[in-house]
Amino acid sequence: MLYGAIAGTIPDLDIFSSHFTDTVSALEIHRGFTHSIFFSVLFAPILGWLVSKYESHKGFKDWSWLFFWAFFTHSLLDAHTTWGTQLFWPFDIRLAFKTIFVIDPLYTLPFLVFLIFTMFQKRTSKKRRLYISSGLLISSLYLVLTFFLKWIALNQFKTALEKQEIDYLEIDTRPSPLNTILWSANVQTEDTFLLANYSFFDSQPITFKSYAKNHHLLGNLIQNEKVKQMIAISKGWFTINKKGKNLYFNDLRFGLLSLEPKAKNFVFKYKIKVDLFGKVTFTEEPKDRRDGKKLISDLWVRLKGN
Repeated sequence: MLYGAIAGTIPDLDIFSSHFTDTVSALEIHRGFTHSIFFSVLFAPILGWLVSKYESHKGFKDWSWLFFWAFFTHSLLDAHTTWGTQLFWPFDIRLAFKTIFVIDPLYTLPFLVFLIFTMFQKRTSKKRRLYISSGLLISSLYLVLTFFLKWIALNQFKTALEKQEIDYLEIDTRPSPLNTILWSANVQTEDTFLLANYSFFDSQPITFKSYAKNHHLLGNLIQNEKVKQMIAISKGWFTINKKGKNLYFNDLRFGLLSLEPKAKNFVFKYKIKVDLFGKVTFTEEPKDRRDGKKLISDLWVRLKGN
């Protein structure tokens, strides 16, 4: 279990890249190489060999399988989140099913409870295997269920758009933090993005809030490589707003920090800076913890229905 915990943490060490490179490059690296099948195949036998040298009760093959499955399942689980993973690196394909939030108690708790039960069983106990299998089965079935819940939510959003006679180019849905009852949608139209929420307990029609794309505010910056990188990372789901002389890049994929009707503070907002030599950098705007706490509280209320 200790080695499994260590192995399951290794892919996320890519977050340290932010200390050695710029914001855009760090975002591109995150959940890239270390979350790929290539990484799992390459490093599992290396780490398996190292551990087998001083843990004699299991051989090289067993330790290699432990590291491989810990790496691979970590990446596969992350592929269900909004950010997704580059499972097929070096191919530029980010797999993101967007069926579960990065933290979901309904997925984690059953798995954790059965893991704790397992810790109190002897290695040869039949109950040990039963507990492990039960934890994996329940959590995995929930993961499958999230696809069905996403499909229901998506159809609700599409029906609402049709009833309100809104023409759109693309729609993207994701669960809200910590649950799969309340879902969010980003809808792209010609000049705007529409944002909306839907709970399975809703009794009122879905309402869409409009946000102007304002992509024209980028001007010649649209040709800059860093800007192009950022647009590619956001998959085109972004708006630009101007405050004074400063331009801000809003990544719409993770929504807003507030459920207020006129909210404009996005979870991921970046200030675009251009120095005297024309070098472009992106700096993430700091978040207020009070906003986060209020958002969780508001989400709980909204989850119960409109």
